[in-house]
Amino acid sequence: MKTVLPATVLALAAGPAAAAELRCWYEQGVLVAPAAVGPVAGDFIIDTGAARTELHETRAMGEGYSGEAVTLEVRVGGISFPEREVAIVDQDARTWAFPTPIAGVIGADVLRHLVLEAQFEPCRLRVGPPSRPPAGAPPAAVLPLTWIEGRPTVRAAVADDRSALAGPMTPATGLDAAVRLSPSAAEVSGAAEPGKLGPYGPARAELRALSFAGVLFERLPAGLLAEGDAARLGAVGPAVLARWRLRFDFPAGRLELYPPDAP
Repeated sequence: MKTVLPATVLALAAGPAAAAELRCWYEQGVLVAPAAVGPVAGDFIIDTGAARTELHETRAMGEGYSGEAVTLEVRVGGISFPEREVAIVDQDARTWAFPTPIAGVIGADVLRHLVLEAQFEPCRLRVGPPSRPPAGAPPAAVLPLTWIEGRPTVRAAVADDRSALAGPMTPATGLDAAVRLSPSAAEVSGAAEPGKLGPYGPARAELRALSFAGVLFERLPAGLLAEGDAARLGAVGPAVLARWRLRFDFPAGRLELYPPDAP
């Protein structure tokens, strides 16, 4: 059945383990915060949907690094991940529209060792080692996390006017679209060219409906994942996730969704 798209071990930098609140920006539809990879400190896209941490090729070359990857320390919120393999990637297509330079991407290979709390508007980001859920009102929903090819996924469903399809979808804080579907799960009709619907492409199609955490979203701008990404049904971006305050408890294997105004 197809869905139609019409048209590690933690090493603390100092002191005991503690969560830290980071400055963050919800910019160009993604979550951005300060971090450091080796000697490169700057603004990084915080992307729970990226399988690996990446360093922008331009910044890597400026520090004398070349090739496809380099082993460096990664630092996020005062927590250090020594000896991490970091991909060197040309990110111009992904970051050209940002008003300030983006140094790279902090991916799920690092984030999966942390508890990450995120709210998009206003932007708030908190990271720390494994911990108990906060006291107070319980979450509106708790979604079990399953890992597929280095990315967290939850169960969700999509539909057009003729059919519906359910499967694993990645909640991605760095996704450049409200929804992206696997090319194996979507047909494209209308004027949009499939190539332009791919990652960082300029086009969007319309997805009739998405069911995520029991909430129905309708007529969403959507695109396609990269060719060959067939293990997941798709990915869900901040345009949908911003409905909640998120608590990714990666060590416990769960995503907790809170109302944005919950204490």
